[in-house]
Amino acid sequence: MTLSVFVAFWAVSILFVITPGADWAYAISAGLKGRVVIPAVGGLLSGHLIATMIVAAGVGTLVANHPVALSVLTVAGAGYLLWLGINMLARPATPHSDDAQAPGSWQRWAIKGLCVSGLNPKVFLLFLALLPQFTDAAAAWPVPMQMIALGLIHTVSCGVIYLLVGFGSQAVLQARPAAARCVSRFSGTAMIIIAVVLLSEQLLG
Repeated sequence: MTLSVFVAFWAVSILFVITPGADWAYAISAGLKGRVVIPAVGGLLSGHLIATMIVAAGVGTLVANHPVALSVLTVAGAGYLLWLGINMLARPATPHSDDAQAPGSWQRWAIKGLCVSGLNPKVFLLFLALLPQFTDAAAAWPVPMQMIALGLIHTVSCGVIYLLVGFGSQAVLQARPAAARCVSRFSGTAMIIIAVVLLSEQLLG
């Protein structure tokens, strides 16, 4: 693979990364909690890595060709986002909340982050549609290795942006509890809207 291919992929990838969505909403909610941004973002990135490995292994094509499997993934992901969004609306986060310091909090936020991105069919379909377009069967690297390399580029970009979003929300809102609650409610609403859109697509489809 040439450098120009990596740069072209990164240019397309970064457009998706900087578009606010469920991952952004989750990173913001983690930022409002204080010290859980790193595990939360780590969980999100784990989901992206898993999606990369699934597509690179060829399983992605099999799942995409079986509507029932894809529908189950979509409904599960939408249901989880809906649950998170409702909880964020019911209990808006404030900076440095006490539960951020509770034992096991890092692990919980990491697992929740993994579920947010890992169960998001949009992430899976993005990789399925995007990665093969930038591979070359005649290249020295095997196609699966090329996909993994591209997926790592995307994941690194996600990590940088999500950390900026998480720590940025913490820095801006830590002295503004009222604003923090509004942003938390906004993030929860965004998750609910995304979940409803995913479920609507399944019903209309």
